[in-house]
Amino acid sequence: MKSWLMGQHGWTSTVIKCKAAVAWEANKPLSIEEVEVAPPKAHEVRIQIIATTLCHTDAHMIHPQYEGAFFPVILGHEAAGIVESVGPEVTNFKPGDKVIPLYMPQCGKCKFCLSPHTNFCGKLRNFRNPFDDQKLMEDKSSRFTCKGKPIYHFMGTSTFSQYTVVSDTNLVKVDDDANLERVCLLGCAFSTGYGAVVNVAKVTPGSTCAIFGLGGVGFAAVIGCKLAGASRIIAIDIKSEKFARAKALGATDCLNPGDLDKPIQEVIVEITNGGVDFTFECVGGAKVMRAAMDSITVGGGLCTVIGVNVGDNGLNISAMELLMGRTLTGTSFGGWKGMESVPKLAADYKNKKFNLDALVSHTLPFDKISEAFDLMYQGKSIRTILLF
Repeated sequence: MKSWLMGQHGWTSTVIKCKAAVAWEANKPLSIEEVEVAPPKAHEVRIQIIATTLCHTDAHMIHPQYEGAFFPVILGHEAAGIVESVGPEVTNFKPGDKVIPLYMPQCGKCKFCLSPHTNFCGKLRNFRNPFDDQKLMEDKSSRFTCKGKPIYHFMGTSTFSQYTVVSDTNLVKVDDDANLERVCLLGCAFSTGYGAVVNVAKVTPGSTCAIFGLGGVGFAAVIGCKLAGASRIIAIDIKSEKFARAKALGATDCLNPGDLDKPIQEVIVEITNGGVDFTFECVGGAKVMRAAMDSITVGGGLCTVIGVNVGDNGLNISAMELLMGRTLTGTSFGGWKGMESVPKLAADYKNKKFNLDALVSHTLPFDKISEAFDLMYQGKSIRTILLF
């Protein structure tokens, strides 16, 4: 057994005690606990998390109807931090590096990583429940302990801890001057919505678009459509107070389904003379997916599904809908291969190509994570940044 020493390689054998939010069971608030974080093993990196945020994906795990849950677990997958130490055989990172954890791994060797057509990786095997794949490290053990019990990892990241351990295939370095309180959004929300527009749908100049749901992902899609040159961008949400922000980011129309006397898809088809060219479903659930699909034009309309809802029963699609030239697709992490793309996105933000500030509605200390969840559940936040 190799002895690990903190030296030029950044190896260490020190266990760190720190603050984390632990989910002990479903349908209960996360509990702020002191946890022990073991040192990184081969091809692993231990990170000090500086800023993290949350989205509905984290909430799915503690939803009482979610059937694939496992406990106890440290959630969180959208963050930025600084490398504290590295394990043996880590060559791409060193202590002090600013980094963003990636829930979509990139081994660089499997058929998916070698393909230019997908951002999936062979490390993800359980495609029906991808949460299950990265709940432990490669050696099938956890690096977290709390009250003498091992704690599961989440999506290979577990950013609701002041320190976390990730595989070196689940991490990307950003520039030393990166603003971690903003580029943390590149770990999920912004990359997902923006990438759905520019990578997956490939929105064209002069086209018409509709975005269903104005959370962090939906607003990122609005930004993407604006930058892609769409001539009409219709933003849809049940919270009308979000519309001023949507218009500031480029939306040309804003619709609240609750204010309409007919289904939203009928209104969109009517005001666009047959439907839009592109829709982006950023909420989840069969009803919203159906509305997004019904809102695209025949003869080339494309509906991109991004949102996921717990207990969703799926969407029924007839052959005739597809034969009439409508296309349905989906995306995870906006189609980006994280290791190559996230540093470029961080540089684009620094160069003011887009404004991540527009996605941040609240900033809170990490101890107020339950308040952040409440804001999200009530639809009062876009993204809440939690700072340690």
